[in-house]
Amino acid sequence: MKYMILTYASQQDYDAMSGKPADKPAWSAEDFAAMGAFMESFNRDLAESGELVETRGLAAPVHARRVQLQNGVTVVTDGPYAETQEVLAGYWIVDCESFDRATAIVGRLSSCPGPAGAAAPVADVRPIVESRAELEL
Repeated sequence: MKYMILTYASQQDYDAMSGKPADKPAWSAEDFAAMGAFMESFNRDLAESGELVETRGLAAPVHARRVQLQNGVTVVTDGPYAETQEVLAGYWIVDCESFDRATAIVGRLSSCPGPAGAAAPVADVRPIVESRAELEL
């Protein structure tokens, strides 16, 4: 079964990771390198186990656009969005034996390093549906 692991961050998180002063602790080059090394190891372990299908990080919310229909007109809004604090920051698609295994994989993300005082990463895991029948609750 395939599962999608979704991680979230705010524009302030992206600013802090780039070392800019923010409401959150600024990341040093060493902090960022430690996170990068953790993610490389995490991804390598999933690839070696045969469970990794795909993974990607996403650009900061300031580089996003929301496209929606309003009163019959397509409206494009540049990010970041005042109504949302956190947005999708990246994802993994894994193919593993069970929801419990996918949840265990996500649990490993909680040990991702960061600067002192930084919030622990938040992630969701959701099954990927292949058919309409799988949408039923």
